[in-house]
Amino acid sequence: MTADLKHKVVLFIGELGAGKTTFIKALLRSMGSSDVGSSPSFSIINAYNCDDVMVYHVDLYRLDTPEEAFQLGIEEYLYSGDYCFIEWPQLIYDYIEPPYHILRIDVLEDFKRKLTLMS
Repeated sequence: MTADLKHKVVLFIGELGAGKTTFIKALLRSMGSSDVGSSPSFSIINAYNCDDVMVYHVDLYRLDTPEEAFQLGIEEYLYSGDYCFIEWPQLIYDYIEPPYHILRIDVLEDFKRKLTLMS
C-alpha cells in the first residue's frame, strides 16, 4: 500500500466502525512495525517506528474544535516529513495544506468494505 502513496499525509474517512483503525494497524505491520498498534482515541496521537520510518497515527474523534488539535501540535506531525495517518480529519480540513491523500472506507453489505484512495 505505501508504494501507492505519493504523499505521506493520509486522511482516513469513514463512518464509525468502518475499519479505519484496523486498516491502519495492518498498514503499520506491512511497513515493518513490531508494535501491533492501537487506537489513539484517548491518547490522540501514537508514534511508531517502522523500519527506520516514523509513522504518526492521529485520531481526532474526541476533539471538538480545530484549536484543540493545534494545541496538541498537530502541525508538527503534519509537516514533519514522516508518515501521518489521520482518522476523523474533517475537524481540520480547512487547515491542512496539500499534498495529501484521502482514503475513504465505505461499508457495504455482508461486512465488505470499499476503499477509495484519492490524491
